[in-house]
Amino acid sequence: MAFKLPNHDQLRKVGAEMGMDITPDYAQAVIDYIKPFADGYRLIMAQSDELPPIKYPRGGFRRPEGDENKYGAWAVKASIKGAKSGRLAGKKVAIKDTYCVAGIPLTNGASVLEGYVPEFDATIVTRLLDAGAEIVGKSVCEYFSFSGGAATSISGPVHNPRAWGHTPGGSSTGSGALVAAGEVDMATGGDQAGSIRIPASLSGIVGIKPTWGLVPYTGIMGMDATIDHAGPLTQTAAENALFLEVLAGPDGFDSRQGECRPDAYTKAIGQPVKGLKIGIVKEGFGQYDSHPDVDKGVRAAAKKLQELGCTVKEISIPWHPNGVSIWSAIALEGTYHAMFHGGSLGRNVEGVYPVSLAARCASLRDRANELPHTVKVGMLLGAYTDRYYQGYFYYKAMNLRRRLRAAYDAALAENDLLLMPTTRVMASKIPPADADLPAIMAHSWEQIGNTCPFNITHHPAISLPCGLGEGDRPIGLMLIAKHWQESTLYRAAHAFEQATDWTKMGVAKRK
Repeated sequence: MAFKLPNHDQLRKVGAEMGMDITPDYAQAVIDYIKPFADGYRLIMAQSDELPPIKYPRGGFRRPEGDENKYGAWAVKASIKGAKSGRLAGKKVAIKDTYCVAGIPLTNGASVLEGYVPEFDATIVTRLLDAGAEIVGKSVCEYFSFSGGAATSISGPVHNPRAWGHTPGGSSTGSGALVAAGEVDMATGGDQAGSIRIPASLSGIVGIKPTWGLVPYTGIMGMDATIDHAGPLTQTAAENALFLEVLAGPDGFDSRQGECRPDAYTKAIGQPVKGLKIGIVKEGFGQYDSHPDVDKGVRAAAKKLQELGCTVKEISIPWHPNGVSIWSAIALEGTYHAMFHGGSLGRNVEGVYPVSLAARCASLRDRANELPHTVKVGMLLGAYTDRYYQGYFYYKAMNLRRRLRAAYDAALAENDLLLMPTTRVMASKIPPADADLPAIMAHSWEQIGNTCPFNITHHPAISLPCGLGEGDRPIGLMLIAKHWQESTLYRAAHAFEQATDWTKMGVAKRK
């Protein structure tokens, strides 16, 4: 590839896209003026890229089949061994297939990315290896991570180890399934609408969406930079605290980390919870899509926390249900811009940009018919509001998110934690491959009502299992804390774990 000055026809076309009438004489005047810029672009092209170094050697990878991938959760298997010692020595980790791992394919569940291989490791990958972990492969995720279900990945559906034929929760489907099945000690996830907390809830494990900016997002495919979060999924709160302690902190690349305040989260494990004030958010329950087993199970969990010495009372946050609408306006239009105008990387954020990924994503317009219903619907609505309303809804929603944040902050000024169901539903059946648009959309977006508001307000939120509902499907309890107060989440989550056997709560308790 070489940089060439534009010709008359090219300037006319790009000008027309911006509403400009470009005459041949004007085009020539522009070309004559911008000739000196050509040397600058050629200088940039001639330089080697500035990417983080690869610290640890790795071999090849393979795509497991049959019994080696019985849940459909592995995208590839590999073995990348980190430091010989460290806090995660002996731990086996799966990496969500949105993360750059040098030499290992990255597809983000999408056909348009098949064959793409990154040249560097995401910051999180390097930190895990520095701490002594072994990366044993990459986990399947939904197509462009644009679903909370399990029906859109190019590799096929991922099954819930606790309820075969049902979703483990997305978009981090493989990560949730692998941790729940005990095939790995920990898996990474990404969370733009709940994609760490949803699989935690539906698969019966622990997942945290940290405060925005606590964990560097460098080297991870996202949607809109203002809602991108990364974090760990584990079997227990103690393991989760350990992993977050390794992952958290500024990396010097991600400009979203300006106020980053990492903490010693493992010190919260075992701390007493007596006196903690917990507000049960009324609006998180009893909604049109709330399953009664979920509401009952989470309220029973709240009662258990009260028995442990917490002060628990019901509170009202009337703006909570509005969070979905505000999130939708930001996420759909923001993702549309990132995907179709930003090489799937977005712009206006300082950081590390995988240029090769942007080049691969340039084919998206030529292959848009391959997109699943979830991505098509989201991108069509985002493009429509952008073109015909000139970004009004995106900008207005960005302003209204402050009102929503203030509503939660006001509640958290009087309470240490907020409490509600993570997902108002339990794991649903995976629709058939030929399911129509309404069926796919219902399966893919039914989980986010309680989770997505905190992606736009940036509050940390953890999901932990608190019982079983109909069909022995897990129920997730979500706790929300003040910004940078992840330690309080772990303190309460661990205390609840130690005092209960969640597999004997809920419907199971009534048997």
